[in-house]
Amino acid sequence: MDGEAQPIALLDGKEDRYGGVEVNLMEVEPMTAEDFNAKLDVSLKAWKDQGKKGIWIKLPCELLSLVDIAIKKGFTYHHAENEYVMLTSWISDLPSTIPANASHRIGIGALVLNKNREVLVVQEIDGVFKGTGLWKLPTGVIQEGEGIWAGAVREVKEETGIETRFVEVLACGESHQSFLERKTDIYFLCELEPSTFEIKKQDSEILDAKWMPIEEYVKQPFIQNRENFRYMANICLKRSQEEYLGFSTVLTKNLTGKESYLYCNTDHADFLNGKLDHASTSLFRKCFCLT
Repeated sequence: MDGEAQPIALLDGKEDRYGGVEVNLMEVEPMTAEDFNAKLDVSLKAWKDQGKKGIWIKLPCELLSLVDIAIKKGFTYHHAENEYVMLTSWISDLPSTIPANASHRIGIGALVLNKNREVLVVQEIDGVFKGTGLWKLPTGVIQEGEGIWAGAVREVKEETGIETRFVEVLACGESHQSFLERKTDIYFLCELEPSTFEIKKQDSEILDAKWMPIEEYVKQPFIQNRENFRYMANICLKRSQEEYLGFSTVLTKNLTGKESYLYCNTDHADFLNGKLDHASTSLFRKCFCLT
């Protein structure tokens, strides 16, 4: 009958892989606070009855006025990006398994050596090294969806104009409560091989850049007086003397079929990548009991 109230529709959500529901409001018609409030009430009841667990709601910036409604119904902030905020709520009686927001940031440092055993170094305009006189390796932060090796190549290109090819990961380290006094920094020291040598520095961030004899780089007082810098520099020195073997990449796929990279001992990576000759491959299989 015309006068009967229409049932309130559930929020449009899809089940995730862990028995929860993901609601994406990024591409839906705008709704009023009253509509959202009513739909969220009936949705939460329905999801609870269905045994759902973690609920995720992705709200675009233009709908941020709805955040307060969700918060009052038990949702909390999970994370935010430029274009949205993500809210979560655990509606199961079981212990919550909603993962915390990303707790780590990935950084790289790039050892770029030429044939004269000179290392590519830079001085930065701003930051913690401003005014120290330190000549340091090009460094940077890995972008979202970017491989470690690709980020190293990109950062060197941006800071110095030098084109390179990834060779190995030489070492990695971690530092806790390092970023925003909360996040962990994980740092990968990568070796890159240059294919160009004319430096064209990045004017916005780099004060100067040059090729420096690696022994001169290692002996800088700033590096020798700081243990973590000294350890990394000594690895770079050993690598320049061909006394150090790192980790190379093997292209593979993750559970969803997307490209992924495995970093493993270079000898093993060469075997997996088919770069060993027949005799070396046979010896490798025998040593590691591979069929």
